[in-house]
Amino acid sequence: MEKLMLATIAEQRAARRWRTVRSLAWLAFFAFLLISLMPKGTASADKATAHTAVVAIKGEIDSEGDSSAESVVASLRSAFEDAGAQGIVLLINSPGGSPVQAGIINDEIRRLKAKHKKPVYAVVEESCASAAYYIAAATDRIFVDKASIVGSIGVLMDGFGFTGLMDKLGVERRLLTAGENKGFLDPFSPQTDKHRLYAQQMLNQVHQQFIDAVKAGRGKRLKDSPELFSGLFWTGQQAVELGLADQLGNVDFVAREVIKAEELVDYTRRDNVAERLAKRFGAAVGEGAMRAVRASAGVR
Repeated sequence: MEKLMLATIAEQRAARRWRTVRSLAWLAFFAFLLISLMPKGTASADKATAHTAVVAIKGEIDSEGDSSAESVVASLRSAFEDAGAQGIVLLINSPGGSPVQAGIINDEIRRLKAKHKKPVYAVVEESCASAAYYIAAATDRIFVDKASIVGSIGVLMDGFGFTGLMDKLGVERRLLTAGENKGFLDPFSPQTDKHRLYAQQMLNQVHQQFIDAVKAGRGKRLKDSPELFSGLFWTGQQAVELGLADQLGNVDFVAREVIKAEELVDYTRRDNVAERLAKRFGAAVGEGAMRAVRASAGVR
């Protein structure tokens, strides 16, 4: 009987300890969730004092990432509208991405400059290529490191073709379309001269839009070089010589010597952990729904 009572007491104590641990774990989880939901990228300093506003553009520029037009434009608006911001620095480290997203940001920079009469500068870290340079071209001046990668003013469309491999394997592609060009760019069908020409015309048009944006932003600072818009990229030092950039300098230099407001305040909008989880969950649900529709219909 005594052993039974002691065992019962020990079991009750273990159960209480487990309930306590479980409660603490839930408390820690909710605390983490609360911290995650707090807005990120807000200024830690007093925005009313004179400062340099920083908006970071990192990684690939696309509609789903941190450097989407939606995110960058929201950050820029907050920076321009703040009375304490004496100037805005775009801190860029990006290999490029979507010309559509870059074009939206380029247009918004020019609109905000005209509306608020505040200077905006681009500061390049490792790279500012392709769509990232499309954005930088809208700023008043571009600062680079001597070893930065700058340029790549061009447009590409890539893919794969599997027709030769399919012939060797004896695989037949059965594609039915309504509309003679609906199978355009299908990787399992031969590419016709007509489709190749059409795609090239599209790329040329987007490339010209890119060139026009660079010329509008850089003006007479650009040197006359046949390779300037060929898609090549250069070091930061070469970019300065070609007029693609203005001078060497980092973000602290620009804040201290150019804007004359040494204190930096980060306005970059970033998704917190909870928002990222929600987006991934939503994307997974949407993808599952689309798969179900395609499986039942088979026509797109």
